[in-house]
Amino acid sequence: MRDTTGFLLSADAIDTSALHAGLEDPAAGACVVFEGRVRNHHGGRAVLGLAYEAYVELAEAEGRRIVAAIRERHVLHRALCVHRIGALAIGDVAVWVGVSASHRDAAFVGCRAIIDAIKQDVPIWKHERYADGDAAWLHPEEGTGGR
Repeated sequence: MRDTTGFLLSADAIDTSALHAGLEDPAAGACVVFEGRVRNHHGGRAVLGLAYEAYVELAEAEGRRIVAAIRERHVLHRALCVHRIGALAIGDVAVWVGVSASHRDAAFVGCRAIIDAIKQDVPIWKHERYADGDAAWLHPEEGTGGR
């Protein structure tokens, strides 16, 4: 990611080390990172893998709007979010959020606010494949217990 504040969709694996380096700021006393990973279960069912699809232009615009608004509201020095699209395996990083701030409270609250808003408002859909051969499309917060 070129910018130190923003949102990006990626068909490639997320390079968490490079993103973490993008949070560095000499005024920051705190850095908080959230990594959402693909788990092997959902709703009592075994999950084999999943795929994410998005309306890319709208998703990136809305994601950038969310990150910028939360960065300003919580006085964050840096704020980044990358969400995968395409096929993912169990254990893959599906979404990464990182923020830096002068103090830990702002960093924790800001990071949580970003992931919650991204899950709620960005047009990204998850297609889960289950061990029983079934599959289902899920949209954020549709009783999914999270993405």
